[in-house]
Amino acid sequence: MKTKKMSLLFYKLMPVGLLLSIAGCAPVISKQIRDQVRPETTFSEVLKNPEHYQGQMIVLSGIIVDAENTKEGTLLQILQRPAGFRGQPKDVDKTEGRFLALDSRYLDTYVYTKGREITVAGEIMGKRTLPLNKIEYTYPLIHVKELYLWQVIKDSDYISYPYPYSYFYYDNYWWWRTHFIDRERCHRRSKK
Repeated sequence: MKTKKMSLLFYKLMPVGLLLSIAGCAPVISKQIRDQVRPETTFSEVLKNPEHYQGQMIVLSGIIVDAENTKEGTLLQILQRPAGFRGQPKDVDKTEGRFLALDSRYLDTYVYTKGREITVAGEIMGKRTLPLNKIEYTYPLIHVKELYLWQVIKDSDYISYPYPYSYFYYDNYWWWRTHFIDRERCHRRSKK
């Protein structure tokens, strides 16, 4: 009798668990915004001629280089990175340049700080030229409609589970740990 109740409970809770796991794999930018984005518009094209794409929606991922609160709102300077799963910036040394994201809301620059990963969806407003070290750099300017600040994952957030033999340490396998170690290494690099 107890086994029958347990199996009934399992079959009732299984669809709920399945739905929750599927919802965790959804993109971070809403479908309404993603439907307005033209897939053929690439960041490299926008970087070359931002005025040509003015008014179009775009979704970009990257790493925050600088954040500043202005009279217009919060201006984020972002180093573009290719988007991976769910729109998260990939941990690669490949970039096509930088862009500015202007959010009309006040965003705390202590939270939106250098080195944080971010995904931005917004309307291309044109370009803005600002000093970058000793040169003048022309940034595409994006007016933010939606943004997602990715959670910082530290190596200490994961617990290691040792096997009986030290050379069978599960967490030391490259296919298990590389992603987490590389993300932490990237965050350490960007803070220097």
